[in-house]
Amino acid sequence: MRLIFAGTPEFAAQALAALLAAGHEIPLVLTQPDRPAGRGMALQPSPVKQLALAHGLAVFQPATLKSPEAQARVAAVAADAMVVAAYGLILPQAVLDLPRNGCLNIHASLLPRWRGAAPIQRALLAGDGETGVCIMRMEAGLDTGPVLLSEALPIAADDTAGTLHDRLAELGARLIVAALGALPLPETAQPAEGVTYAHKIDKAEAALDWRLPAEQLDRHIRAFSPFPGAQARLDGQPVKFWRASPVPGSGENGTILAVDRSGIVVACGSGALKVTELQKAGGRRLAVRDFLAGHPLVAGMRFDQAA
Repeated sequence: MRLIFAGTPEFAAQALAALLAAGHEIPLVLTQPDRPAGRGMALQPSPVKQLALAHGLAVFQPATLKSPEAQARVAAVAADAMVVAAYGLILPQAVLDLPRNGCLNIHASLLPRWRGAAPIQRALLAGDGETGVCIMRMEAGLDTGPVLLSEALPIAADDTAGTLHDRLAELGARLIVAALGALPLPETAQPAEGVTYAHKIDKAEAALDWRLPAEQLDRHIRAFSPFPGAQARLDGQPVKFWRASPVPGSGENGTILAVDRSGIVVACGSGALKVTELQKAGGRRLAVRDFLAGHPLVAGMRFDQAA
């Protein structure tokens, strides 16, 4: 098929790679404008742009698709379909109506649960037992369109946002190739019941609240890995928590109950967390035995909620 592809992060890049491998013609790739990143805050192309340029594809990076100029560029392609994956811009109705087979979105949840920007993190925070990918026909509403193809994926007890992202990206890439190859597919309207919204992750949410149960804090740490990292403070200094597991224990919230080379046990609202990987500000992610070598901790010290 003759496709327009619209996407920005690594999740989308995997889908673009799969479409190219399947032999689809992609005369135009839409992606977000380059953003400053890294210590020098130099402008960085998105993963989708990098892949597109590596394959010699035309790249278009409008700040909006509402302008007549942007819509004319899209219309000129005369695409059979547009594939959208984590693009980050709203597609106005005029754009949705352009491709002959419409616009298909790769969404990393089992709709209507977790419509919106951060379905992977929200599923982990909520303690969901499964998630998945839906291929849906886009309409004006936020992830409200009918579903053409879907597949569920179990969430493992040790899944982080990073590991779950990678599995969902692989699944999404496979499903979009299957969906395009099987068009026209029957479309299933989303039920009115069970709608939840996956609001964008805010860095302020990364702070650990030690009043919460250990199981909930474990999910919190996994949902914020690899970005932005769950945080607390020790002696006024921020510490990021990358890996932990619930264990029995009780004490004042945030207090270190025990320390050894296998882990640091911290009291929570109910139960305790055994922390096995963490990071001081300006340092590297370290296994607890390496962290303790440079930052001695003892029972009785207390982590506070990060400001």
